[in-house]
Formats: sequence, structure tokens, C-alpha cells
Amino acid sequence: MSGLQLRGVTKRYRSGAATVTALDGVTLQVDGGDFVGLYGPSGSGKSTLLMLAAALARPDSGSVTFDGRDLAGLSERESALYRRCDVGFVLQSFHLMPHTSALDNATIKLTGGGCTLRQARLLARPWLERVGLGERLTHTPEELSMGERQRVAIARALASEPRLLLADEPTGNLDSARGGEILALMRDICHDRGIPGLLATHDTGAAAYLDRVHTLRDGRLSERAAPLPTSSP
Repeated sequence: MSGLQLRGVTKRYRSGAATVTALDGVTLQVDGGDFVGLYGPSGSGKSTLLMLAAALARPDSGSVTFDGRDLAGLSERESALYRRCDVGFVLQSFHLMPHTSALDNATIKLTGGGCTLRQARLLARPWLERVGLGERLTHTPEELSMGERQRVAIARALASEPRLLLADEPTGNLDSARGGEILALMRDICHDRGIPGLLATHDTGAAAYLDRVHTLRDGRLSERAAPLPTSSP
């Protein structure tokens, strides 16, 4: 089956002498074109779920698949290739190189995958334009606002044309207006390109931009309807 699927997933970690259950029998389906939210307090398992979806961790039980491919069965090399080619991961921390242009920051994933810098710039530039930074290509992070830095990070994540978008608290460093712009952009990208998107957040205002909302608490998942926006965000 296409899209991202988790079936009966359990993940535990050791914390000193104790065992912490981060995910407890989680089942979730995110289809192409859906922008789905994960709510929950710190420690609820949101980031762990995203790590599993990115093949950065493996479940203790259950399965995680993308387009029918079992991610736990990937080798280390295959996992790295999956993240580079199939996954666009947007984090709260931008991880931009200082004193480096927005354009070259957006090429990092591409050049790491074997593109020449010239090729990478040609591929990344349309995405920077797509996120509204066409006039800021030569600006360094020091010359960009927080919202603009996050847009560079989104362009970097999407420049390789990924088939899955993951976002971990991407608006945590932004004010509500800038955060809304980022969420609307990610939603539109998922809808326009028909790719699944999964957002981990504690921002209750994000629900207006989501197709579906789930809540994680103590490792258990529940679903609630995403409220209809009162305006057109």
C-alpha cells in the first residue's frame, strides 16, 4: 500500500535502570496528499515516531513501511539513500551554514548526493523561489529573518523532490504569523505534489492547516477531527 504506514508499532528506550515506552502499539496511515498532525507534550513520542518514519530508528515490534517497503529491513546504506532521496525532513533548528548564501545552503542535500554545485543550484533555486526567497538568494543566514531561515530549510529539504515530508516542531522558533505561513506552505506542497506530510507540534493553532490531527500521550495515539479554519490561512 502507498504512503506511510505504521502498524502496531512499539518502541522502548532504556533510561538508567528504567525502561521508557515511547510508542505503545501505534497504528497510523498517512496517504499521498495528506498533511497530518501529531500533537502531544514533550516526551509523548512524537519525535520518536518521526525518527522511525525517517528510518533513523527501528521499532521493537510492529512495522513501519513507506510505499509498501519495510523500513526496518533496510541496510544502513539503504536507509541513508532513503533519507536522501525519499524524505524531506524539516526541523525546529535550521542548521544553516553561517556566512553562506541561501542558495548554497539549499544545495547541501543535493551536493551530498553527488550533484555538482552548478547542478544543485539549478535544482534548488526554483524551491527558494517557491518559498518566497527569490530575491534573497545571495543573503546569508545572518541577513535573514527567523522565518526566512526556516524557508531556506524547507527549500533544502524539498530540493531533492522527496516523496515524504516530515516536520518536527518547525514553527517553534517563529511568531504566530510566520508560523502560519510556514504551515500553509508545507500543506500546499503536500496537496500540490500529492506527497504525505507528517507534522509533530505542540502548537494548537496548527490544526487549522492540517487535514487530520492525532494526539500522542504516553506513547498511545488517538485521532480527532481537525477544526475547519474560520478564515483562509
